[in-house]
Amino acid sequence: MQKYAIFKSETGYYYYKYYDTIESLTGTMFDGIISPESLPVVIDETGGFFSLKGAGYQFVRIAESDTEPLTLEEMFFKNMDDFKLGWMSPDGDTYSCSYTGHAKCAKMLAEKFFPDAQLPERTLGKAGWLKIIDSWDGTQREHKQFVYSLTGKMTKRQADKLFDLGLYANPEVLEIISASEDSW
Repeated sequence: MQKYAIFKSETGYYYYKYYDTIESLTGTMFDGIISPESLPVVIDETGGFFSLKGAGYQFVRIAESDTEPLTLEEMFFKNMDDFKLGWMSPDGDTYSCSYTGHAKCAKMLAEKFFPDAQLPERTLGKAGWLKIIDSWDGTQREHKQFVYSLTGKMTKRQADKLFDLGLYANPEVLEIISASEDSW
């Protein structure tokens, strides 16, 4: 059974593998590198690690699991009142993620809703999901939300939700609504 350190962010919970004994590091890339004085540690997905002494870092708890330690809705809060970035289903449900979390969120959404999908983001897009991203390219003074539709269309429920989120007047949203109204 693997141990995980669970942390909380503004858009959901996330986790890293947790190691609290030298023996638990056997077979990992840190076997023989991390000293007992550094324990406990967490190892991230990119091969980095940090000591969890003193907790902090928005640490919540330790979990043990043989599978994914968090559900989709725990990792990517569903229908947050202050939704900013993430994915929107054809029914208007939103799944929040951070600036860099769209791919991981798409993977988990596809596993839940389209288990045979090979390309999660493309599968969601073809099924009518909207991707809400940060359009900042480094030159603007402000970050803005951009709504992307792979099909170039959206449902009435999505349009209503975008209105509630204050994104209805975005130029790309108006263009997608115009292309979609005939199907409502």
